[in-house]
Amino acid sequence: MLVAVIVMLGIGATCGIVLSVASKLFYVWEDPRIAQVEYYTAGANCGGCGFAGCSAAAASIVAGKAAPSVCIVAGPEAAAQIAGIMGVDAGTAEPLRSMNVCSGGNRAADKYYYDGAQTCAALANLHGGRRVCSIGCLGMGDCIRSCKFDAIHMGPEGYPVVDEAKCVGCGACEKACPKNILTVRTMSQRLLHFNELDDALAPCQQTCPAEINIPQYIDQIRKGDYAGAIHTIRERNPLLLSCGRVCPHPCENYCRRGIEDEPVSINQLKRFVADWEMNSGQRLPIPCAPETGKKVAVIGGGPAGVSCAYFLRRLGHSVTIYEAMPKLGGITRYGIPEYRLPDKVLDWEIQGILDLGIAAHTETIMGRDFTIQSLRDEGYDAVFLGIGAWKDYAIGIPGEDMQGCWKGIEFLSKVAGAPDKKIPIGKRAAVVGGGNSAIDCVRTLLRLGAEEAYIVYRRTRKEMPANEVEIVAAEHEGVKFQFLAAPKRVVADENGRVAGLEYLRMELGEPDASGRRRPIPVEGSETILPVDMLISAIGQQPELDFLEKETAAEKPKITRWNTFDNDPELLQTSLPYVFTAGDAATGPSLVVDAIGGGRRAARSIHQFLTGEKVQSSPKSLRKKHIAESLFKTVPGVQKKNRTPMPELHVEERITSMVEVDQVISEKDAAYESQRCLNCCRICYNPEENSKVA
Repeated sequence: MLVAVIVMLGIGATCGIVLSVASKLFYVWEDPRIAQVEYYTAGANCGGCGFAGCSAAAASIVAGKAAPSVCIVAGPEAAAQIAGIMGVDAGTAEPLRSMNVCSGGNRAADKYYYDGAQTCAALANLHGGRRVCSIGCLGMGDCIRSCKFDAIHMGPEGYPVVDEAKCVGCGACEKACPKNILTVRTMSQRLLHFNELDDALAPCQQTCPAEINIPQYIDQIRKGDYAGAIHTIRERNPLLLSCGRVCPHPCENYCRRGIEDEPVSINQLKRFVADWEMNSGQRLPIPCAPETGKKVAVIGGGPAGVSCAYFLRRLGHSVTIYEAMPKLGGITRYGIPEYRLPDKVLDWEIQGILDLGIAAHTETIMGRDFTIQSLRDEGYDAVFLGIGAWKDYAIGIPGEDMQGCWKGIEFLSKVAGAPDKKIPIGKRAAVVGGGNSAIDCVRTLLRLGAEEAYIVYRRTRKEMPANEVEIVAAEHEGVKFQFLAAPKRVVADENGRVAGLEYLRMELGEPDASGRRRPIPVEGSETILPVDMLISAIGQQPELDFLEKETAAEKPKITRWNTFDNDPELLQTSLPYVFTAGDAATGPSLVVDAIGGGRRAARSIHQFLTGEKVQSSPKSLRKKHIAESLFKTVPGVQKKNRTPMPELHVEERITSMVEVDQVISEKDAAYESQRCLNCCRICYNPEENSKVA
């Protein structure tokens, strides 16, 4: 018995010694952060993150092989806690959500009959699938079977519909889809995605400078989901109230319905939902990514600057706008009259953007109050230049500087800044030019009391670059047009004031580089138009005098057109931390072009701030169209009258700055939304059109 006890004690002592030595030789240290990270995961060991349980996921996060947001169940709050433990940018904690970019379903015709394995993977291996559409949904439901959270179901039109409330962003559906129709992205990734060659895009969306998903928001209006339509538009365009009023809607020129009928009134539908929100008494919430700690200075509070600031703020960056004028808005406030865009509408829209946490300093002038270098010294990581084009071109004729002569933007800005929107004007006034600013000037003159107002243009009505609807409105209001007239000199009275405009009659020759027929003077045809006020509105360029206060190292390069030299895809200037967009980058253009440019610049700034290479996609579709989406005929379309724009009668509007164009009714919006064929790349819904009452 004693021997047994001694033996057992000896064995125990030996084991203890061996284990003690082993603990020194084979010691395994575990990073304490793994346990801390695991504490904030869901603890469900569901495997939805792609790792074998929460412990493995935590170890991968600590090892830098997974993002803090890898746990698909715990939510963004937990991801933010994990990001704090790891000491990384909290922006990486943004939740992922699945989205389906195809709304084609069964609409595309079949190339061949298929009776094989009923899976998308199998079908895709057979000549890319049976559908004629090369990028569309195959409809076998692999994505639905892959989802463990019941977040995807097959819709009635034969394509998968994602329930965003249930989606946890695990990515299983994306991996299961052989056609890349389902993508899992964060909000920031959605905001930063630009049209690409292999995207599922309707012609209208390809054309829109802001790249709004037009078919989607019209479909949401059709279903009565006005809030959803607002969110869809706002993912690409934060100034939907303004655009709904002043955009010339180039998208409608490529509306597929317009091939056989009148185009869908896309812009009126945008305005309808924009006004619905403004008049609802509440603002829809606009989510922003977590703070990144990066600071950006936006110079210019016009559409490009406000748009850039909006997207940068939603991406989590701190933004401050510096504006030279008393209020934000830029050309939309000081260059577009109130009868087209009321101040109260612009105020409401801009305030909603500032409420995201954007600071704004007005009456603060670059070159006087600050410089690019001083902004850098204050800690700004990047600078955006959206200063617009405020310097009017001169006609270049004798007498154009005498009393009674104005420049176009100078005149419109003076009216906009007047407390009662009125300034002294002449009885007979002429505006030289044929663009939108010229039309805005002449229609404003009538509202301020001019007895006669003329447009003097050196070509014919056909060549006028102004929007057709604006020209027609001017005609209805009594504007007189003097076509084929080239100003030669301003005639003065005995007091040195404008008394007339002498012009030469013109005739049109061969087309010039712009495609318009070149005006040729008719010798000896001098004619005097008696006027006592003259406005020249023949174009603008950026005012760049402020650059004189910059050091050579802080001066971005300038083009021969007096715009900032930039990469048109990236909008980065010769200074890597300075970006630009809008009229300062392109010369005078559309408001919607400036908005699209602001978002494009925001993407490049975001890449710069996060240390990524500033680049675009090699498949970028900017200002191009997908050839297969441009049809010559659209079978099955039944003609239905386009909803007319409601507007004030001439007698009601001509004596004030009251808004002329009105919003369509809810009934008309429902009707017009049903005229939309819900197009995609090659698919459309002619059969739905036949149901329109």
